[in-house]
Amino acid sequence: MKTLRIVPATLVGLAIFLGTAVVTSHSQAAAKRRPRVAVMDFDYATVQTVSAAVFGTNVDIGKGIVDLLVTGLVKDGSYSVIERKALDKLLTEQNFSNSNRADPESAAKIGKLLGVDAIIVGSITQFGNETKHVGLGGEGVTFHGMGLGNIGRDKSKANVAITARIIDVDTGEILGVADGKAQSARSSTSLLGGGGNWHGFGSGNADFGSSDFQQTIIGEATKNAVNQLSANLVADVPKIGVRTITVEGLVAAVEGGQIILNVGAKAGIKVGDQFNVVRVTKEIKDPATQQVIRRLTTTVGVVKATDVDDASAVCEVVSGTGFKTGDSVKTVTQ
Repeated sequence: MKTLRIVPATLVGLAIFLGTAVVTSHSQAAAKRRPRVAVMDFDYATVQTVSAAVFGTNVDIGKGIVDLLVTGLVKDGSYSVIERKALDKLLTEQNFSNSNRADPESAAKIGKLLGVDAIIVGSITQFGNETKHVGLGGEGVTFHGMGLGNIGRDKSKANVAITARIIDVDTGEILGVADGKAQSARSSTSLLGGGGNWHGFGSGNADFGSSDFQQTIIGEATKNAVNQLSANLVADVPKIGVRTITVEGLVAAVEGGQIILNVGAKAGIKVGDQFNVVRVTKEIKDPATQQVIRRLTTTVGVVKATDVDDASAVCEVVSGTGFKTGDSVKTVTQ
């Protein structure tokens, strides 16, 4: 269970007048939606040499495998998965390097900025026809053959192993660990053989979702390993607490029937979120310190976000009239 962070009244008041967001994390019991996650491209440094031998070039198999994984998680429906474009944009803004792919601390920071509940990082620990496990300790491999997946005269089966961790974005805690491991049912003298005619790589990218790739023995092993990993991640859904975000800000402008707020996606607002709009009618000050200890308000109405960018939100009126610049807004969103 996550610990509720209590925000002092003075800080809340300051947040209202500066147009910022106050974020709190509530327990899983309060959750009414699916956990929202982002999936980082998996680290493949351990098997990069083998991968380059399979494809004849350095293909980002970490991205290819994550694309497969995201497709599986979306189809299952247990998670709400953040869009790839939003993740890539933030990674670019944060100068996030490939070397940070499996780092829990970096992942937690990215996840918090994205407004997700957890972030999934992972590593590919086996990829090819190794007869010995490739681990983080630098254990050797007995990879046979080089260049476009050739493995010699003798037929061999393909092996793929993947591990993933679910990271809490508030604490950096590892909430769950899942893995997937598979071997092709068929054998071939080429890892890209076995019935496929795959050419879906170039400029470092890979389309592992194509039917041609999945007809190869390495594609068959990859697909089965990802399916197993996806199932194990779905089993870990109950371990993830859903974050509740309290967003407070100000009406920045009133243009016709549109209410523009000074808070947006970076504060956790999504299209469809509704806000209570209130107007401060009186401030009560501590007679000893002259600090504001309470603000009396009157309700103006309710508005709903129809368009959101990073720093603002455009809303339509749900109820009420007489909205003014400077009115306070507040919503509790998950």
